[in-house]
Amino acid sequence: MIIVIGASSFIGIYVVEELLKQKCEVIVTGRNNKFKEHYDNLGVKYINLDLMIKSDFNKLPTRNIEGVILLAGLLPANAAVNLDEDENIADYFMVNTIGTINILEYCRLNKINRIISTSSYADVFNSWNADKAIIEDEPRGYKLVGDHAAYVLSKNAACDTMEYYNQQHNMKNAWFRLPPVYGVGPHDSLYVNGALVKSGLKIFIDKASAGEDIIIHGDGSLSRDVVYVKDVAHAFYLAIKSDKTYGLYNMTSGVGVTLKRQAEVISELFAPLDGKKSQIRFDLNAKNNTPSYLFSMDKAKRDFGFIPQYSNFEVMMKDYKKDLEMKKFQTLFKY
Repeated sequence: MIIVIGASSFIGIYVVEELLKQKCEVIVTGRNNKFKEHYDNLGVKYINLDLMIKSDFNKLPTRNIEGVILLAGLLPANAAVNLDEDENIADYFMVNTIGTINILEYCRLNKINRIISTSSYADVFNSWNADKAIIEDEPRGYKLVGDHAAYVLSKNAACDTMEYYNQQHNMKNAWFRLPPVYGVGPHDSLYVNGALVKSGLKIFIDKASAGEDIIIHGDGSLSRDVVYVKDVAHAFYLAIKSDKTYGLYNMTSGVGVTLKRQAEVISELFAPLDGKKSQIRFDLNAKNNTPSYLFSMDKAKRDFGFIPQYSNFEVMMKDYKKDLEMKKFQTLFKY
């Protein structure tokens, strides 16, 4: 049996879908009941659990647990806090770090050997570039300003604690270093330093659907190593089934795609029915806040045979469009 903690999250719902597809027995948790009916209809047991309430862990089973997939947490995209006016670092540590410790203790006490969780790609921000793929052994180097700083600190602490349990208590915990994950879900808009803004992907799609010009900041050469949620979900399945899984794993496509190429693919796929395709224009006076980045996927391939199926951006966006037209999970994420 596999427990998915945070099954009402964007990645969580796709992970459960993949585990069921692979015929796994699954129990899921969520902090409230908003996805309970969905999982009831799938025949999956749904348990209300708050990471910070230790007594909630008494609701979980204690035997025949293969492992725990931890996807609950506080992310900057969901935090409506303007750091110029307020500070929420304690919230990040309470949810992401102390919450992880509570799960580790549940696992240790019940002889569950593995948790697989997530970490931030921004922990190596100082090493980002388009030409050299970052490996898992790259030393940390990250910003201590901005709305992602406290999140990165809390996730680093959580992952270091998972490694402590690996060494002190002979566990085999692992965590995926994730960039922004593409897929149909709740993140058409997200918070940036407390302000709700439309995501870059959503802006491109809306412009293309209306046949309007797509404006790219800079010359379009900036390259990002993006990953699709269905690849991530499959990776969790492969990782929890492999005896070799241990420690940190990059979890991207391992392939860079430029902003120009993203705009070209989206303008083609989402062109309106009248055929008026968006023109792509470049604002050379505008700067992007995120540099190029590229990650090596060799360790995930070696340890649990993971090969991304959606590393080609056009293939990814064709599947994205299909799910969008099917309105996949969209009623759930409107709560």
